[in-house]
Formats: sequence, C-alpha cells, structure tokens
Amino acid sequence: MEKLGDDELGSIINWVHDPNDRKLISQVCKQWFRVEGRTRLSIRVLEPEFLHNFLPRFPNLISIEASGEISNAHLECVAQTCPNIEVLNLNTRKTQDDSDDSDDLSGLNGGIQAIANWCRNLSKVYLRRRGIGNFGVVSLLKFGKNLTELDLGRCSGITDQALESIGSANSLRVLNLRGCWMITDSGMAMLANGSLARTLKKLIIAECERITDNGISLLRQISCLEELNLAECGPAVTDTGGVTLAGIPNLKRLNLSWLVNISDVTLTAIAEHCRKLMALDLTGSEFITGEGIRGFVDHESLEELVLVSCVNVLQSDVEMLVLGSQSLKYVKLDKRLRMWMPTATQENASRFCTLDWSW
Repeated sequence: MEKLGDDELGSIINWVHDPNDRKLISQVCKQWFRVEGRTRLSIRVLEPEFLHNFLPRFPNLISIEASGEISNAHLECVAQTCPNIEVLNLNTRKTQDDSDDSDDLSGLNGGIQAIANWCRNLSKVYLRRRGIGNFGVVSLLKFGKNLTELDLGRCSGITDQALESIGSANSLRVLNLRGCWMITDSGMAMLANGSLARTLKKLIIAECERITDNGISLLRQISCLEELNLAECGPAVTDTGGVTLAGIPNLKRLNLSWLVNISDVTLTAIAEHCRKLMALDLTGSEFITGEGIRGFVDHESLEELVLVSCVNVLQSDVEMLVLGSQSLKYVKLDKRLRMWMPTATQENASRFCTLDWSW
C-alpha cells in the first residue's frame, strides 16, 4: 500500500470534526500531526502565553476564541500567522474581582489594528470587556469591509466617534454596545443616517444612559431592525421615544426592561403597529398596567412576554391575556402573583402557554 500524500490525507481528515478524534489523529505520526494542523479551521486558546509556539501549526484557521488574558503581541501573532480568520472571539466574562470598567486597562487597540490590517476576511468580531477604544474600532471598520457582527459590550471607552465609523459599515447585521455609557444621541444619529441603517438587524444599547428620547426616535430609520435591547437606558427614555418604536415595522424582539418612564402609552402603540413582534421584555416597568397588557390579546405574533417586577400588573390581567391570546407560548411572572391566581386558572392557562414563576 502506497503512503498517502498530504493532499489525500488532508481530504480524509477534513471529514473528522470531533476535537478529541482530531487530537488522536495528530498523535499517529509526524505527517498526520502536520496535516491535521494545516486542516484545522477553529481553535480555542486556553493558554495565550504559549500562542507563539503552537499557532504556526494552524495557518489556515478561520475561527479563533480566547477568553483569558491576551496582549497586543498575541494579537499581532494571530494576525501574521492566520490572515484568513473570519471569526475572532475575545469576549470575556466579569469575575468577582473585576469592577465594571476594569477591562478598560487592557489596551488592545494596537493588536486590533494589526488584526484589521492583516485579516481582511473578518466577518464576526467579539471584543466584550476588552477595553477597545475609538482607535481600535475605527481601524477595524476601515479594513473590515465584510463585518457582519461586532460585539463591543462593556468597552466603556467607546464614544460617538467610533459610532461614526460603525455607521458607515455596509454589511453589519449585529451590533452590541451594552454598557458603552459615553455614547449619546449624536451617536444614534450616525447609526441611523449611515449605510448601516440598511443592513442592521440586531442592536443592543442597554445601559447607555446618555441616550434620550431624541436618540431613540432615530432608530425607526433603521428599517430592517428585528431585535432591539434598550434595557436600563435610564429615565431619559420616556413614552415620547417609546411610541416611535412602533415605527419599526419588522421588529421581532424588544427589551424595555427597567425603563421606569415607559407606560401603557408606549405599549399600546407597539401592540397596534409592531405586528411581527414575537418577544417582549417589560421587567421593572412600573407604569405598565393591565390596560397596556390587554392590548396584546389580539396580537397574532407575540409568543414570549416577561412581566417580572411589573407591580401594577394584576393576576386578572395575566389571566385575560393568556386565555385570550392565540399566539402566546411563554410568560415569565413574579412569584407574588401566583398566590392570587386560583389553581384551576393556572392549570387552565398552562394548557395554552408556559407560566414561568421562577422569579
């Protein structure tokens, strides 16, 4: 039997996707070790300090994930070694020792610039809590013409300057700006008036407390928006901005949690005009009452509704909605309401949708 060449062996290994199986393959001999590395398409980096040693074995990677400590030098190594990457996931999670803006000290702008310069096929970039500032974002958008998803959550150095570059993107579909507290209504205008408005489908601007009704009202210009998260955007968002959300015809998922100045006025407008809406989170909406909730009884698309900490919503309101709606499948509620809803009513309602009393 003739020895398999690298091309033939690579064609076979490409059919193996389980990480453990590929690890076993790489241990057969030097050739299999080499070819397995060249055919690997994704990798999760657990020990970035050894990145310079092992990364050259995987020159054809298209996806890299690293949640631990990482430096500009590491990113420069990634950029030069794996120029074909399409997905870069550097998202990190908050630990008990982290403050809300501890990530701002990581300073990866230089490394991100290297990635932008070398890796022109990037489509998805996740940089949550990595302290990326305006410079890094501008570099990324200057060269990343194929970006479809960008996560800048908790990068508190982001300002409206970065949003000017983001607004000019012509392929971005998902944008996360959660906790980027320095962005303002001016930044919203740059998103709404740029080419981004023709492609963006999901926008997260939760905890951006400098945004007011003026900024919210501009979002209706993003005509293809399907998912919007405004949670905890602060008291400057009121019904004045809330009712304008009804002008986003394709909206499917909406999070208005802890917007304390949103009331039934907004809810009525959304129920009447957002006919494609499938999920609505009203957690902590103190001014919402049964009047606003009942507006969804005849809604043909709403499947999920969260009413946690909605203190003015009564069990009778929930009962009327659940029993009257033809589309509702899931409702999350406060445990306090359970004691007021008769067991027979709960059992009857559960025939039509799931009642989640976990809160």
